[in-house]
Amino acid sequence: MIRKVLDWGGYAGLAVLAMAVVLPFARPAWAQQRGWLLLAGLLLVAASLVVRVGELRGAVGGRTLRYGLNTAVTIVLLLGIIGVVEALSYRHSWRWDLTENKRHSLSPQTIRLLGSLKTDVSAIAFFRSDQPGKRAAEDLFKQYARYANGRFTWKSTDPDREPGLARRYGIEAYGTVVLETKTKSEKVLDAEEEKLTNALVKVTREGKRLVYVVQGHGERELANADKPGLSEAKAAMEKVNYEVKPLVLARTGTVPADAALVIVPGPRTDPFPPELDALDAYVRGGGKLLVMADPFQGDGLRKYLPKYGIELGQDLVVEENPIGRLFGIGPEVPIVQQYEAHPITREMGGVSTLFPLTRSLAAAKTPPKGVSVVALARTSPQSWGETDRAGLERGAAKPDPQDPKGPLAVAMVATLEKARIVVYGTSNLAANQFLNVQGNRDFFLNTVSWLAEEEDQISIRPRSARPTPVFMNSQQAQVVFLLPVVILPGLALVGGIAAVLRRRAAK
Repeated sequence: MIRKVLDWGGYAGLAVLAMAVVLPFARPAWAQQRGWLLLAGLLLVAASLVVRVGELRGAVGGRTLRYGLNTAVTIVLLLGIIGVVEALSYRHSWRWDLTENKRHSLSPQTIRLLGSLKTDVSAIAFFRSDQPGKRAAEDLFKQYARYANGRFTWKSTDPDREPGLARRYGIEAYGTVVLETKTKSEKVLDAEEEKLTNALVKVTREGKRLVYVVQGHGERELANADKPGLSEAKAAMEKVNYEVKPLVLARTGTVPADAALVIVPGPRTDPFPPELDALDAYVRGGGKLLVMADPFQGDGLRKYLPKYGIELGQDLVVEENPIGRLFGIGPEVPIVQQYEAHPITREMGGVSTLFPLTRSLAAAKTPPKGVSVVALARTSPQSWGETDRAGLERGAAKPDPQDPKGPLAVAMVATLEKARIVVYGTSNLAANQFLNVQGNRDFFLNTVSWLAEEEDQISIRPRSARPTPVFMNSQQAQVVFLLPVVILPGLALVGGIAAVLRRRAAK
């Protein structure tokens, strides 16, 4: 009876040893128990072997012992290889992200920000040991530390085991992350890259840059959360540490001295001459200006911008794009994929932006002295600038000889001394309806960052971990069903029947 128990103990010991190997991968929180499991497994196996000493002596030189030794050597070699691979992976980690939008890799903006850190940042993550999402958060912290050159450190703690620490930071929910420097701290309620990177910007930047948005001429409103509003753009700027305020120039008469930049978001009526004079004074003093000029909206901006080398077309850009039709986008929404070399667009390669209801832009035929003008984004050669407004209203747009032909510039930059001006042919790009479509958000925020002279923030923003659906036609779906459900089990069944028949024939 004792021998039988010890035999079963040997099998249990092997199972415990296997559990010790798998434990760090299956339950990282229990990794510290791995040593005890190894010791228990070895003791059980040793006890089982002790009662078999006599049998082993009798089997010396026998075939059974040789097979057993070969098996033991193979197992030892396999465990050794696994140990070497694990040690190498610990010292020299390597990742390959195969997802479509690289959602498991850090964005270029995050990597650039981490590489430029000038102050130490520590992160404390408050997770329960068994909480879902803990491992994903820790993996994210490891990536941050990898690119921070020692400037980013982190630790994970259970708030139930360290209630004093949780109380000190005012933690009210599991999964909260606190980023802090010597002088500032910021809480993040979800350990996602976008939120962590935005918090990292806030704790490493001194103060907030002020963005003023001109109001009073039918412009898009900051507080409007409907499709035409700018509430999403305002929130996006605030997330990256800008403070956004409305500016009524007719009331103030001047641009505030603390303005990092001024945005003119598609006025429907002409600004008053004193307001344009105030903008001129701001630009001459080295100011930064983003103008969004919608098609067929007054003549004030069309007469104002040529002094800075940019002319507004009296047209609506139309593009017969088959890709647009595939996604239900009309010809009045050009899909832009052609960008000129500029800091704003340096990371936009391969990223599409939509310029809904845009007019064309062009450099002034006689550029003003000291002004440099470059195009940022152009439409495809299949586009044209429709100048027949009556035809547009009838829905009968077609290219005429007098219409400008594509590629057409729809965003341009003018620089003079210290001043910077960016002009869009539409304000729809920043509206709630289109800001988060394709690369529009990145294009807009890159523009804001360049104008505010914070070029280290110019990049493609952190990607959301959205699901990637798989679309199949009926034939592909049938193959996916038949292969695992019918074909592979059928082959296994046929192979089993053949083996049984062969054994019976051999008897």
